Amino acid sequence: MAAPVIREADFVQSVADALQFISYYHPADYIAHLGRAYEREQSPAAKDAIAQILTNSRMCAEGHRPICQDTGIVNVFIKAGMDLRWDTHKSLQELVDEGVRRGYMDEDNRLRPSIVADPLFTRKNTGDNAPAVVHVELVPGNRVEVTVAAKGGGSENKSMLAMLNPSDSIVDWVLETVPHMGAGWCPPGMLGIGVGGTADKAMVLAKEALMQPIDMHELLERGPKNKLEELRIEIYEKVNALGIGAQGLGGLTTVLDVKIKTFPTHAASKPVAMIPNCAATRHAHFVLDGSGPVALEPPPLKTWPDVHWRPSKEARRVDLDALTREEVAGWKPGQTLLLSGRMLTGRDAAHKRLADLIKSGKGLPEGVDLKGRVIYYVGPVDAVRGEAVGPAGPTTATRMDKFTDFMLEKTGLFAMIGKAERGPAAIEAIRRHKAAYLIAIGGAAYLVSKAIRKARVVAFEDLGMEAIYEFDVKDMPVTVAVDSRGESVHETGPKIWGEKIQQQKIPVRVA
Repeated sequence: MAAPVIREADFVQSVADALQFISYYHPADYIAHLGRAYEREQSPAAKDAIAQILTNSRMCAEGHRPICQDTGIVNVFIKAGMDLRWDTHKSLQELVDEGVRRGYMDEDNRLRPSIVADPLFTRKNTGDNAPAVVHVELVPGNRVEVTVAAKGGGSENKSMLAMLNPSDSIVDWVLETVPHMGAGWCPPGMLGIGVGGTADKAMVLAKEALMQPIDMHELLERGPKNKLEELRIEIYEKVNALGIGAQGLGGLTTVLDVKIKTFPTHAASKPVAMIPNCAATRHAHFVLDGSGPVALEPPPLKTWPDVHWRPSKEARRVDLDALTREEVAGWKPGQTLLLSGRMLTGRDAAHKRLADLIKSGKGLPEGVDLKGRVIYYVGPVDAVRGEAVGPAGPTTATRMDKFTDFMLEKTGLFAMIGKAERGPAAIEAIRRHKAAYLIAIGGAAYLVSKAIRKARVVAFEDLGMEAIYEFDVKDMPVTVAVDSRGESVHETGPKIWGEKIQQQKIPVRVA
């Protein structure tokens, strides 16, 4: 019998189609578990955040637009059968990268290119999100199994590795490490844990673990069958008992599942890696057998729970074009604001340029006046089909901490919008300058973008998605995370809910 032939065009198209697919369809298992978490959540702030994530997810499935503005760095795991042939002269890396270019540059649903070449010096965007990170394994058989994932920077940046002693407790290390990860990985998500091998092998195991189906609900219903499942449950329950909650606001669900993969290791070693998947978890699996490209099956809309986020009646409307220091001082931690008017955007690269310009005495670029304004830490997806802007959720604010005091002092900025917590130095700067830090919900990028009525680039166009935009927004939902007195909900929320869970013995299971 002739060996199956994998044609270049079929492989490339399948990779491209899979990347489009995962950009707007959450895995059904994630939606089911998140829906259960929503039903049992008791923290109002966390419940509101989960409602936004679920609403955003359905909107993306219906509108075929990205779940998150950070459409990720592509990770591909390939198991290639040794009994097949390839009809190509290209390497697997080249084939995958061509699929990435085609998938990310699709004119009907352009995905944000986030990959920069030369990571040490120029950090210039490649413009097409290639190259991907590719792992290849040769296995018996006559087919190709491919797992495609898009990993956001916020969650990838929270990857952890420890070389434990053989007698050290993995549970203790996880419980010590997770609180230090903060909320930049956009919980609720899942934890992938790799144990064994060498340091590099443990990291790959952790990433592979994230590709497995979420089944904690089913596991809790039937009970563990082995020690590894017992360990998964123990870590799952103890992490949730920390009270970190959705977006780090405090609540019952921080993780929906914990996955663990192991590999034999040296007798003197216990490498342990942990990588979180965020609320925009994106991956798909397909098989090529030589019969043509693969078409993935979309989840039916009935998969999504009947959750449709609306702002609460208590939400406070804010006119950004008439904002005063006195109004900012009246904002309370945890309060929902609906912002209308004009705001500027700016991320890492833009902040560095602005700081360099100010220090050199050149001043801010034309069109960039931050006095009395709000800046949004965002790198949006390009607009398509008449949109003002594509999905435009927040980026992790801690990366701008190093600029915060300088920007508040030199520009007259009133407030910042991002996601996750701020560090101690940034909080002190906010308190000293009587400013505020607001959060938009990570994992609700398409929902947020619907509040943006107009968008135009005003500076640093060469930075691509990191350029400075001016947005004109209408009722953009945000939460006050750090008020003008320096109180942070990312400190008070988890503390309150961690104590409630312990004192009241609130169960932290999804079953």
